[in-house]
Amino acid sequence: MRPKISRYAMILTIVVLSACNPGKKEQPEETVQQLLPDRPADVSTMTLTAVDFEHELVSNGKISARNVAELKFLTSKVISAIYVKNGSRVQKGQRIAMLDTYSLTNTLHQSKDALERSKLEYQDVLIGQGYRLDNLEAVPEEVAELAKVKSGSNTAQTQYDMAVYNLEQATLTAPIGGVVANLFAKPNTLSSPSEIFCNIIDTRSLEATFTVLENELGMIRVGDKIKVTPFSIPGVEIEGRVSEINPWVDKNGMVQVKASVGYHERMVEGMNVRVSIFRSLGKQWVVPKSAVVLRTGRQVVFTLVDGKAIWNYVQTGLENASSYTITGETLKEGDTVITAGNINLAHEAPVTVVDNNEKK
Repeated sequence: MRPKISRYAMILTIVVLSACNPGKKEQPEETVQQLLPDRPADVSTMTLTAVDFEHELVSNGKISARNVAELKFLTSKVISAIYVKNGSRVQKGQRIAMLDTYSLTNTLHQSKDALERSKLEYQDVLIGQGYRLDNLEAVPEEVAELAKVKSGSNTAQTQYDMAVYNLEQATLTAPIGGVVANLFAKPNTLSSPSEIFCNIIDTRSLEATFTVLENELGMIRVGDKIKVTPFSIPGVEIEGRVSEINPWVDKNGMVQVKASVGYHERMVEGMNVRVSIFRSLGKQWVVPKSAVVLRTGRQVVFTLVDGKAIWNYVQTGLENASSYTITGETLKEGDTVITAGNINLAHEAPVTVVDNNEKK
């Protein structure tokens, strides 16, 4: 029995000594004091009102010109001169390049002589049939046509016209104003009628071609506003309008859309761009994305009431780059919504307003 009594006495002594230790008595209170905020949180606010909301879709696309001319020589001759280079801006009718015209000029002279001889033959045929040259109007049409065939004047006229045309086409001129591209030929080399000599790109008639998902098609209309940002020039934004929607869903569930865009001197054919499509969806409650936070796995917006942050469950709808549309059972028009400083807020936490921005 004595060993058991000794053990009980030892345990009782340890308990009494622990209770008398003052070093650990204040620790829970200190921990609680550390968790309490020492001052109200600083927040920014806005007034909740219904405003016109622009829904934004984002896609990737390419820039192209609506008006592109392909220039080529019609005959294979030596290129005698090239007056432009890639990147040169030209006006309509401006000279681009020229072939050596020696043989073309000789062909023109020969065809002209042949035409004159055929005219004499034509007159001889008519005189042989008793018609006078000073009264050719009296020659019946069928007789005149037969005389042209016998004299070869029709063939001679055709050859002469072709020689004139070939000589004119020996000088390439710009059919439109624009910028020269894809010019690779050099002087004193042979031209190739089967190859394009160069392109003239009208950079003032640019368009963006991009795709959207099939389920996004209902949110786009011809005339909707867009913004185009080249990936290679991130600081540049060009506005435009949707001009064409192809009524065809491809095998990947995508629909092709085209939009006309404004001129910018640094935009070029084939440039990759980011396209943002905007469409007004009427009056909505709109808040900055920073106003919506997660609490217990649900979306929450804090409103300011009597200097305290009040917790409101909401549902977000559509969005653009900076904002959400929201709905909430406890919200009403004119509520003061906290838009910044709300990351660590709790329900009924005291706050101080440092910025009230009505444009947010």
